Amino acid sequence: MNIDATFWVAVSFVIFVGIIFYLKVPQKVYQSLEDSIKKIKKDIDDAEKLKDEAKNILSEHEAKVSKSKQEIEILIKKAKEEAEKTLIKKNEEFHNIVENRKKTAEQKIRQAKLQALKDVKNLSVNTAILAVEKIIKNSIDKKKLDKIYIASIEETKKILKNKSI
Repeated sequence: MNIDATFWVAVSFVIFVGIIFYLKVPQKVYQSLEDSIKKIKKDIDDAEKLKDEAKNILSEHEAKVSKSKQEIEILIKKAKEEAEKTLIKKNEEFHNIVENRKKTAEQKIRQAKLQALKDVKNLSVNTAILAVEKIIKNSIDKKKLDKIYIASIEETKKILKNKSI
């Protein structure tokens, strides 16, 4: 029997396969693959937990953002209302000040007008008295003049007092 190289290759292959099974290489490979699969499954589970936590955190933050937006809108609305109230108040104060100044100015004008009328009356009375004095001095003697002068002054004073009252 002539043993050729094919036979030895077959024998060495059988020995090699035997050694592999004796050393439990397939179980070790299988165990290694199982460990990798378990680790991958664990990583996937952890990733899903993290994903769920992230979704929860995201929804919480979205709720906070929504609540913040509502609070901001409320604050803006309150600020607008305050501004409107302040504007109305300042507008009313301005109109009150203008009205008071107008009344004060009108009162000063009335007082000035009354004073001007009094001044004109006094000046006219004084002018009339002087004119009457000159006429009387030129046309009547001294005794009659004094009597007429005193009487006219008294009469003028009475008329002025009645008009002033």
